[in-house]
Amino acid sequence: MLSTKNLKSVDYEVFGRVQGVSFRMYAEEEAKKTGVVGWVKNTRRGTVKGQVQGPEEQVNSMKNWLSQIGSPTSRIVRTDFSNEKIISELEYPNFSIKY
Repeated sequence: MLSTKNLKSVDYEVFGRVQGVSFRMYAEEEAKKTGVVGWVKNTRRGTVKGQVQGPEEQVNSMKNWLSQIGSPTSRIVRTDFSNEKIISELEYPNFSIKY
């Protein structure tokens, strides 16, 4: 079980060419590798948004992936992070793709 010290939650929205490039699938894979929970989904505006929760270091690692790396054929223009806060417990059992 994850320790509850320094658990962080952050919302994100990724802009650029992030739909139709398996971004969500790669994000789910990366989140599982990194050890964070939350969700990801496409928006009608052509962006991808979601939430990441977990230990601070892992959340920061996922933030880096969401803003710098992405899926192999995606092109990230910018990533907005918001509502970053310390939480006492995780709200999700895993990381999932929402439709």
